[in-house]
Amino acid sequence: MNVTPRLSRRLVPVVGFVLVAFFVVLAVAKPRGEADVASPLIGNPAPAVQSTLVGGGGFDLARRKGSWVVLNFFNSTCVPCRNEHPELVAFAGQQAGIADGAELFTVVNDDTDEAVSAFFAEKGGDWDKIRDPDGTIAVAFGVAKVPETWVIDPSGFVRMRVAGEVTDSFLSGRIAAMREMLNGPGS
Repeated sequence: MNVTPRLSRRLVPVVGFVLVAFFVVLAVAKPRGEADVASPLIGNPAPAVQSTLVGGGGFDLARRKGSWVVLNFFNSTCVPCRNEHPELVAFAGQQAGIADGAELFTVVNDDTDEAVSAFFAEKGGDWDKIRDPDGTIAVAFGVAKVPETWVIDPSGFVRMRVAGEVTDSFLSGRIAAMREMLNGPGS
């Protein structure tokens, strides 16, 4: 008497059921929504960031004090980065219309100037792109993977970290709420 065929007949339906259940869970699971991600940097001064810009010039985060700063870590081949880009274009445009609107900067993560320049030429976005050739900026902020977005208040303190894609409405809404919290209602 061979036990293997009997075991096979019983095992196949069980494995099939487990696989079907797995795919059902994947199909109905809601994606992780936009949310702040914990970081020991939240509420503390932002790390020092000094670098050069794609296209020329320099960048020093300390010189941005007095402004809300949004740093978006990006790579031109990253699919989620490409997906969120129209939202960042909308965000930058919306913030440009506000007296104390946030300044958006892209931090280039493991990419070439040529690829980044070609991406922005095709997809839009006229804000500065900060080089991070050795990953020092990403390490200072504890970036896990791109895209990742950080918000720094006008005093130079880190206020928010978002891992994954962001939307214009989420960023704008959160910055407006933080602005009101720090400056009082009506600000």
